Amino acid sequence: MANSKGKNTVSVVEDLAAPIASGLGLRIWDVRYLKEGSQWYLRVFIDKDGGVDINDCEAMSRALDEPLDEADPIQGEYILEVSSPGIERELIRPEHFAQFIGADIMVKMIRPIEGIGKEFKGVLTAYEGGDVTVTDHSGENTVTIHKKDAAYIKLDDFD
Repeated sequence: MANSKGKNTVSVVEDLAAPIASGLGLRIWDVRYLKEGSQWYLRVFIDKDGGVDINDCEAMSRALDEPLDEADPIQGEYILEVSSPGIERELIRPEHFAQFIGADIMVKMIRPIEGIGKEFKGVLTAYEGGDVTVTDHSGENTVTIHKKDAAYIKLDDFD
């Protein structure tokens, strides 16, 4: 969805939120603007070293509220939600993949991969140009997929 200046809503909100987050010692993990049922939601996911807590979410929400009202990048009503990306956070941007090389991940494909299936877990061993390389926990099997072919790629709380 684009605003009157031609930028999409998510980009406008990211540009607005990033310096606010930085001023609070936080960083923006992701921004999503989506409709669920009849309601629109603007979800801002924040992060910091050591993780975020409810106080960080509240501080970011309060600090973002007025600038959002002033910039008015969204026509109509929406609900603003500020939260942590969570332990099993979805890896979305190239910098997310770079940060978590060597981490345990879980992948759900849009269509199954022959011999592997639709869902699998392993270690993120590489990311380059949208190609994600995952090695199983035995270290014996490696698969490279295109990120766009995955429904999601998340960190896995592997024990």
